Amino acid sequence: MCQIVFNDLLFLRGLCKAGFPRYPPFPHQEVPFKSCSAVSYISQDCEEIPEFLGRKYGHMAKRLDLSFNLLRSLEGLKTFSYLEELILDNNLLGNDLLLPRLPHLHTLTLNKNQISELESLLDHLAEVVPSLQYLSLLGNIACPNELVCKEKDEDDYQRYRYFVLHKLTNLKFLDTRKVTRREREEALIRGAFMKVVKPTDVKAFWGNVATFTMENIPRATDSSEMTSYKT
Repeated sequence: MCQIVFNDLLFLRGLCKAGFPRYPPFPHQEVPFKSCSAVSYISQDCEEIPEFLGRKYGHMAKRLDLSFNLLRSLEGLKTFSYLEELILDNNLLGNDLLLPRLPHLHTLTLNKNQISELESLLDHLAEVVPSLQYLSLLGNIACPNELVCKEKDEDDYQRYRYFVLHKLTNLKFLDTRKVTRREREEALIRGAFMKVVKPTDVKAFWGNVATFTMENIPRATDSSEMTSYKT
C-alpha cells in the first residue's frame, strides 16, 4: 500500500555533496500529515499524479516530491496552489511539460527527465512560476554537461547558464551552483545570443546535448567555478 511520508530531504546538501543525481533516499518517518506540509510520493511507478494526493493534501502542501516515477504529465498539480518546492527528478517529462500557475514556488528540480528544448521550457516557467529562485535541469539533453554528453565542456555549460539567466532573471541557484554577479552581468549582455538549437532527431541525439549558436559573440571565459558532475 502506498504511503504518504514526511521526508526530511535537504536536497540542496544532497545534490552538492553526492554529485547529482544519485543521492540516496534520505531517512524518513511516518507522521500524521496534518502536522507537516511536505508530501513524498517516490518510486511508485505512477504515470500521472494520483487524484487523491491533490484532494487530500493539495490545500496544505508546501513541498511535494514525486521523484523516481514514470510521470509524463503534471495535470494533477492544479490543486497544489501553495507549493513552494517541487521535486520531479527521474521521471519521463518531456518538451510538452506544462505546469499550472504556482505563484509561491521558489524551488523546482527536473533532473534526469527527457527535456531537449530549453527555450520553450524557460518561457513557460517565466510565465507560471514568477517566484522561482532555484532550478535544476541536470541530466536532460537541454542541459549540456558531462552527465549526458562527454563531448560538451565547461564553456558549453557556461553559455547554457547565461541563456537560462537571461530568461529567468530572478534565479539565485542554477543546477548545483549559486548564480554570481558576473554571470548576471554577462547574461544581461550576451544571454539572448546563446539560443539553443533543437536537434533534428532527438532520439538519435539522446547521447548528446543541445548545441548553442554564438555566431560572432565571444566565447565565455569565466569557467573557474564550474563543477564536474558524474553519473
